[in-house]
Amino acid sequence: MAIVYEKKGKVTWVTLNRPEAMNSIDPETLQELSHAFVDFNEDHEAWVLILTGAGDKAFCAGADIRKLVPVLEQEWIPRPWRMPVNITRGLEVRKPVIAAVNGIAFGGGCELALASDIRIASENASFGLPEVRLGLLAGWGGTTRLARHLPPAKAAELIFTGEPMPAKEAERWGLVNQVVPLPELKATAQKWADRILDAAPLAVAAAKEVMRKSMNATLDEALQLEWTKLCDLFRSEDAREGRKAFLEKRKPNFRNA
Repeated sequence: MAIVYEKKGKVTWVTLNRPEAMNSIDPETLQELSHAFVDFNEDHEAWVLILTGAGDKAFCAGADIRKLVPVLEQEWIPRPWRMPVNITRGLEVRKPVIAAVNGIAFGGGCELALASDIRIASENASFGLPEVRLGLLAGWGGTTRLARHLPPAKAAELIFTGEPMPAKEAERWGLVNQVVPLPELKATAQKWADRILDAAPLAVAAAKEVMRKSMNATLDEALQLEWTKLCDLFRSEDAREGRKAFLEKRKPNFRNA
């Protein structure tokens, strides 16, 4: 299997499983990855997804040039609507996605990390968009998303040169939430997921939607959307449990609300 899909309670783990190829993306991987995100999105019992790579060298080295590029040229560039949907393009994942970056994240791997909501990286990780060195650009969301995550000049440096950014530097620029030793990566990602699980799932999903849509809205439009979502949440069972727990001076139990 190119992808390993595991449900552990309310956390779904998706592992890119081609360590012999640095977890690069071939057509099979892309299709399985699409199915994994769609399944997670539609599973009401799954609240958080953690995306990582097999092995200790690569999160994802990007496209498998030998296998993926011919399909892109023959099938998906002329007919882009046939390309499998993913978090990078074509699929709005309503729930939090954490990237546990366990090594190099180049090209499509960097784009998968950028499309995630939270990024935890191992000390040996690095991020890069080397497409310009192949006469291309990062067209899976890298060119646009990196410019939203970093100051314009820093984003231009990485996009125009194709040079990678080490994990620690990525953390300093705010591209990564936390950097940890590789043996601690999965446990750290799980801790971040557990922190999210302590919050109300409807509220987290609404907050993610407001954050995403506000990027392309005026301030007035964003404030109106924020207020609309707040009004919707007031009527939810999660909100009733949250208020009740506050008054009873106990921790809310959203998992069973």
